[in-house]
Amino acid sequence: MEILIVCTAIACAAMGGVFFVFSSFVMRALARMPPAQGIAAMQSINVVAVTPVFMTALFGTAAACVVVAAGAITDWQGVRTIYLLAGSLSYVIGTIVVTIACNVPLNNALAGLDPKSSDALLFWPKYVRQWTAWNHVRTVSGLVAAGLLTLAFMRT
Repeated sequence: MEILIVCTAIACAAMGGVFFVFSSFVMRALARMPPAQGIAAMQSINVVAVTPVFMTALFGTAAACVVVAAGAITDWQGVRTIYLLAGSLSYVIGTIVVTIACNVPLNNALAGLDPKSSDALLFWPKYVRQWTAWNHVRTVSGLVAAGLLTLAFMRT
């Protein structure tokens, strides 16, 4: 269980780092481009991101969080268990649920647009603003999860 907790904490931090990169400069760089180019670039990123490696990292980390949480519940250890549950929930809710409920629908809406169309040009500023705001949630959730899981590990 201890190895799983450490590996899960590292994976949460890594995923938080991926989202941090987008929040801190990728989306700002895309927003500075002419809209049709920024849209086309983001459409390409959204297609390329759906790879087995990235999906395994994203959802495999969630699966590890579920296993950690289940193990914590079955072997309740007070504050340590609270950290494990809070960290696991932070990742699953703040990263996976937000991805599915917020970022993916925005990506799907963007995917259906011709980058040079007037609809795309009107949608792009809203997309960048909303997608980035939800990505901030994913960033913080992944990093908070990593911190809480690390605190739990330190309480062994």
